[in-house]
Amino acid sequence: MVFLLFNRYFPASVMAKISPFKALRPNPELASRVCELPYDVMSRDEAAKMAENNPHSFLHVSRPEINCASEIDVYADEVYRKGAENFDLLKNNNTLIQDSSPSFYLYQQIMGEHRQVGLVAVASCEEYDAGTIKKHELTRPIKEDDRVRHIEALDAQTGPVFLTYQAVSEVDDFIEKAICADPDIDFVAEDGVRHSSWTISAENDKSFINDQFSLIESLYIADGHHRSAAASRVNVSRCGAGGSGQFLAVIFPHNQMQILPYNRVVKSLNGLEPDDFIAKLSSIFHIENEFIDGPKSKNEIGLYFRGGWSRLIFKDEIAKAESLLEGLDVALLQNHILGPLLGIDDPRTSRQIDFVGGIRGNTELERLVDGGEYICAFSLYPTGIEDLMGIADSNAIMPPKSTWFEPKLRDGMFSHLI
Repeated sequence: MVFLLFNRYFPASVMAKISPFKALRPNPELASRVCELPYDVMSRDEAAKMAENNPHSFLHVSRPEINCASEIDVYADEVYRKGAENFDLLKNNNTLIQDSSPSFYLYQQIMGEHRQVGLVAVASCEEYDAGTIKKHELTRPIKEDDRVRHIEALDAQTGPVFLTYQAVSEVDDFIEKAICADPDIDFVAEDGVRHSSWTISAENDKSFINDQFSLIESLYIADGHHRSAAASRVNVSRCGAGGSGQFLAVIFPHNQMQILPYNRVVKSLNGLEPDDFIAKLSSIFHIENEFIDGPKSKNEIGLYFRGGWSRLIFKDEIAKAESLLEGLDVALLQNHILGPLLGIDDPRTSRQIDFVGGIRGNTELERLVDGGEYICAFSLYPTGIEDLMGIADSNAIMPPKSTWFEPKLRDGMFSHLI
């Protein structure tokens, strides 16, 4: 504890640098029609259906291929030009309005009984490059290139990076007092999640926030590795001109984060007979037939196979990994089942596996397997936020699709013009 307090009040030269900015935000009266789920959690057809008959929808900006002919590739130049055109239209008709002075903002989300409040700011590309803003995932070039082209076409960052930090009581207290005021924007989305925002514009309040974050040694990327990597590349290409040296972020204390599992569905048994597959699993797991409402703890996995669920509990000798990374359930599953038994050596590229966000529940896993395209499904226990931060601190990389954060930040709630 003494060591932690020493680091908190006598930090090293490396610290978190965040800044206020002139946010582009929706007209409060239209916010519920503007703000949409992130661009990468839906298909093209789903996005088109969601934005149908809604000219205010931010999906016309974040997924502009929905306004192009169906045969047009999603990465065609025409798509990015259309996104910029739609973005300009929303600005010109005052659907989106830029603030006149730099501010911080607060963004509260309420999903059922879960509530989280994040600080909206711009973070430093330089700190991202230096590793002060810590990563835990690799990026895919095609997705990174897509975000670079989107930022360049719009001259703006429209999708915030989801950051977290070790919670600080002084910041918590400040935020709780600030949200006692009436929000600037307040609406309940179709999925039942309530979204509210407040502006922090007083100079003494902005100074307080800057002072507090100057004592925080590291920020952690929870979600948005492609968006932050793309912002860094744009900063380099523009030599830091304008606001390109910073990227849009919403920053939450670690103890407010809600992580759901990222489940797996597999297409084949890699030549194994069903009984042989179960026999091999029995050397790795204790197998129980009773399974209700998902895994209850770490080192426990649900298997949906042959029309029913089983509870798989890693044997002690398997669960005792040499490192925090290797002890993650997603890593144990990959290293003992998916790779050696099912031939899925690289889940980033394999066509034998797909990933299903935990928000869809185990009924979605059942539907996919029962539909015949997949042979089995694995339901996982959520990765802990402390594990994520510890792995990032060690400069290690988590397996792909290790975490699914809920609720999702809404695109269009805040944009950063660079």
